[in-house]
Parts: sequence; structure tokens; C-alpha cells
Amino acid sequence: MKHRWLPQESIRRKRHGGRLSREELTAIARGLADGSLSDAQAAAFAMAVSFRGMQPDECAEFTWAMRDSGDVFDWRDADLDGPVLDKHSTGGVGDLVSLPLGPMLAACGAYVPMISGRGLGHTGGTLDKLESIPGYDVQPARQRLRSVLAEAGVVIVGAGERLAPADQRLYAIRDVTATVDCIPLITASILSKKLAAGLQGLVLDVKTGNGAVMTELADSRALAESLVHVAVEAGLPAVALITDMSQPLARSAGNALEMHESLRMLKGEAADARLVEVTLALGAALLVLGGLAADEASGRAQLQAALASGAAAERFARMVAGLGGPVDLLERPSAYLQAAPVVTEATAQRGGWVGAVDTRILGLAVVALGGGRSHPDAAVDASVGLDQILPLGVEVGAGDPLARVHAADATAAAHAVELVQAAFVIAGHAPALHSPVIERVDAPSRAV
Repeated sequence: MKHRWLPQESIRRKRHGGRLSREELTAIARGLADGSLSDAQAAAFAMAVSFRGMQPDECAEFTWAMRDSGDVFDWRDADLDGPVLDKHSTGGVGDLVSLPLGPMLAACGAYVPMISGRGLGHTGGTLDKLESIPGYDVQPARQRLRSVLAEAGVVIVGAGERLAPADQRLYAIRDVTATVDCIPLITASILSKKLAAGLQGLVLDVKTGNGAVMTELADSRALAESLVHVAVEAGLPAVALITDMSQPLARSAGNALEMHESLRMLKGEAADARLVEVTLALGAALLVLGGLAADEASGRAQLQAALASGAAAERFARMVAGLGGPVDLLERPSAYLQAAPVVTEATAQRGGWVGAVDTRILGLAVVALGGGRSHPDAAVDASVGLDQILPLGVEVGAGDPLARVHAADATAAAHAVELVQAAFVIAGHAPALHSPVIERVDAPSRAV
């Protein structure tokens, strides 16, 4: 740009379907980070990209610009004796995989500096779940983060003010401007943080179905391909799995409730089969990518052993204690995790089988209860949400519980019960059930 850059001109060009230059994209990222781009301009830019999209190389350049808007981790001087790996999910309802998977990977020899986010729209956020733990520092100082990673092998935290600050601002604006489901912006948001984290391998869990940001398989596939392409172009080995979000992945949705479920899984208690399958599939792919397993069967065996032996639970306990949480959280979770004052059942209004679930409505029920945000600065009630959510294919009678509602008061509980009942379709026959892992997306092979 040889003349003074005007953001409105770049916004106008994108609105008309033009391609933005590297210099323009760098200026936009810089303006997002330092505040010189107004909220109105940032929202207009996000909306223009949502309508007009970005070319693949344009998306990659915006991703790099957002990465370089802040600090970039370099672990080469940290004396780590294993690969630096991470997993990211595009979000859903009851998607608590990060909480058990991070320590499972650490127990298998990986180092996992997992940069996580808060809930977007109807989807939950890992940081919100972790903030249900009293004392847990989701924004540790750099030295504390490095120390806990070296000691526990896993640290699940927020980006911090200096890690991809351009994305942090745009992320909040997207949440309240109906631009969450834009593939180039999702790609740039996810990968700017992951590239800034200094990773050596990344597995991406791209959700599809009525509870996902991308509800159609074709769109989820396009997002997976975009993420893998941009990651590999930036030198980060990556693979994506497209997984089902046409029902909640876990049996709970809500921050403290999902933490309880995660802790039970880490302690080796019975866990939902779909949750276990997605966790093992993602973890095995990442262990292979990082050179810690010869193949996915071996990776699965290692991950299962980490759970069975208690090694994963021990890594999680080290991480929590190292970041200021209680040292006995796994032994006494109810002493620390908030409980809602009102608990009631949402019951089936007729008999039959759970034939379908509007997962997005369940997520919105959690938001309505106070477990999510209607605007970026809204407070979140960690205690509220749903648990004992029935999966597809379960036979129920009239009056049988579909889920339990945890609420702050009786009025909120009654509203949530209505939403839950509206979300469940009770069919006259059992539906066909499928694996929650739908397909895998690898980087395209390069011509020699």
C-alpha cells in the first residue's frame, strides 16, 4: 500500500467480492489488535467475508497476519523430551473431549499446550468449563505456563492478551454478529492461535450435524479441508476428523456438569461410548502424527492404558494444582464444583424411541439457563445445564426422563424443560445408529 490505508476501502472491496492483499490483511489484523479498527469496521469486515469468502491463499495470509499480531511460542529451549501436540474442536454441545484427551496424550509422552476458547453461540467452551474449578488460572503468566507444561505435560489455558490478540477481538465480535459459521474466519481464528502456540502436530475435530456450527456435511468437509490446507501450508502437520454432532457428544451440557463427567472418565468410570470413540480416534491420529505410535491401533492401546492405569488422571491433577486449583479435585469434585439450587427432570410426553434430537436447541437451553453468553461480557453460571441426556435409540415411556435440568430458579427450570421436550423427537421405531467418526481429511499429496 503506497498511500494511507483506509479500512473502509478494504471492506468495500471485500464486500464486492475482491481479493485483499497481504498488506491489507496485515493492516486489518494490526487494527484489530491495537484498536485502531473500530468495532463497526471489524463487524463490517466479518460480514463482508461471510458473504464473499476468501481465496485459499488469502485465508492463509490473514491467518499468518493474525498469528503475528502477538507473541509466538518457541519450545526449542524448553528441554521437552517429546513432541508438542494439540487438538482443536470446532465446537458443539456436550463436547468435553479436550478435558480428558489432553492429559491422556501427556501420559503417552506428548506435551500439550492447549490454547482453548470460550463458548460461541449455542456451543460450549473449554475455558468456561475450566473456570468452574475454583482457583484455576486460565490466563497464567508465561513462566508459569511453561513450568506447568514441563511438569504435567499438559496445560489447558486461554490465549492470553499477547497470543493472537487480533483473533481475540474478532472472535468476540463474530459471536454477536451472526458471523460464527464463516469458513475463512473460522480457519484463521483457530489456526492463528494454534500456530502461535508453537505446535509440531495438530488434529482437528470438525463437527457436523444440527448441533455443530457447520450443520451440513459438505460445509464441514470444506472447513476441514481449509483447516488442514492452511495448517500444512504454514508448516504444521495436521489431520482432521469429521465427527457427528447430531446429538450431544456427552451425557451433560453445562460447565460444572461437563467437568464432573470428564473427571469420571479420567478416573476410569463408565463413559458414554460415543464420547470414548471420538476421544480415542482423535488421540490415536495425533499420536501417529507426532511419532509416538506406529499406527492408530497402537495409539488407541496407549490411550486406553493411560486411562486404565490412572496416569491420565494424575496428569490432569498435576495441571489443576499447578494452575492454582485444588489438589484433591479428582477425589472430592462435589466439594469444589458449584451445584445448581434447582434440579428437575424433563420428561417424555409419549412413549417410543429417541429418534432425533435438535442439539442446537439443547445448547440454547443451556445458554438460556445462564450457562452461556448472549453478549461477550456476560457472566456465566457454571452450575447450570443439563445432564443424564438420553442418546439416540433409547426406548422411553411417557413420563420417563429425557434429561435433568439444573437451574438457578424454578422459572428458568420450567423454561428449560419446555426447550428440552421440544428438542427431542420420540419416534415409533428405533433409528439407525452410526459411528460418531464420519471421515478423515488429510493434507493433499503434493505432485513430485
